Amino acid sequence: MTARRPPWRAVLSAAAVVLAGALAYAVWSPGVEITDGRHDRGRNALWLQHGWLGADEWFVRNDQRERLGEFRTGAHIAQLAALLRRNGITDLFPHVAPAGYDGRLPPVDHEQTERFLDGLAGLRVLPWTGGVVGKTCRPEDPHWRAAFVGSVAALLARHPRLAGIHVNLEPCPSGDRAFLALLDELRQALPAGKVLSVAAYPPPTLWHPFPEVHWEESYFREVARRVDQLAVMMYDTALPVAKPYRQLMRTWTREVLAWAEGADVLLGVPAYDDPGVGYHHPRVENLRNALAGIHAALHDLTPLPPHYQGVAIYCEWQMDESEWDDWRRHFLRAAAR
Repeated sequence: MTARRPPWRAVLSAAAVVLAGALAYAVWSPGVEITDGRHDRGRNALWLQHGWLGADEWFVRNDQRERLGEFRTGAHIAQLAALLRRNGITDLFPHVAPAGYDGRLPPVDHEQTERFLDGLAGLRVLPWTGGVVGKTCRPEDPHWRAAFVGSVAALLARHPRLAGIHVNLEPCPSGDRAFLALLDELRQALPAGKVLSVAAYPPPTLWHPFPEVHWEESYFREVARRVDQLAVMMYDTALPVAKPYRQLMRTWTREVLAWAEGADVLLGVPAYDDPGVGYHHPRVENLRNALAGIHAALHDLTPLPPHYQGVAIYCEWQMDESEWDDWRRHFLRAAAR
């Protein structure tokens, strides 16, 4: 007969396991705080709101007529330009979306667009277009794609100082051949020298098991071969704890730089609230935690890969001065502060 194990020993063993796990988590440091700006190449990006280029009818339709003055004056554009230059932002994605059911881009104010380009001379402006697939965006329809591509080409012809186009279709699951066809058709239609940029999805992860918002390596590479720039949306993970998010940013940074096929890579970081949505916790997904994970990965990749361009911030309309201060202290080169 075997003697029974005293119950207190089982309790002690379980407590020891819990304590060891707690200690391991306490010393786990998946992020790195870097404040000397070594990972800043001065070529960062920012997603901008619709008002900067959108036609007046957008303000009317959304009952925001009183906000027109925030965008249409030279003083406001000069203020934006000063903010961007102070913070090392060179690539701008002003919202020109969603595309319509017929494939055409929403109207822009052409006079305002030229005024905007005058005030932001030396910076790259790539209108951000696309929209929600299954509502107005129908990339599986060749007629829709043709209208969308034609509308993009017309916009760039009307405003030749635009640097290119930034495309963001959501959702866009891994393996979607219609999106690849759209990119091929855009590439053929864009004038020489114009940048084809996409808002790319991050790699799959056990931390966030939703395949419709992640791209497998093979598909990521297919997209990368068709574009000039990938701005990877490294947020909306639903993670409620900071350390796993920092680790995820570290892992994703390594993976997307390895998969980019030479296309320029912007690492997209969150600076927005969206309270109560469930898929985003701003106390976790924020600039400080995102940059800590990115720094950890880039520190391991020294020297920096040549196609690493920088960081893209989402989004301009929710960045406040404290967040800009965090950005400068935790990412920007000291000479640029």
